[in-house]
Amino acid sequence: MSSCATVFGGPVSTYQKTKPAPGQPQRDVRVGALVADILLFWPGTIVDFATGAIYKPQGK
Repeated sequence: MSSCATVFGGPVSTYQKTKPAPGQPQRDVRVGALVADILLFWPGTIVDFATGAIYKPQGK
């Protein structure tokens, strides 16, 4: 099984794993990884969303 954001996205931070509380801004999705998952192996999107790897890391 291959999920692009999990394999190529680097380490997953706590920010990516934690679901935002009500009233907090939503996390941004890595569009490139999402498109690659859909085109190459669409079940990989499930893995990426479950691990949080599909979300962009918090800006510094």
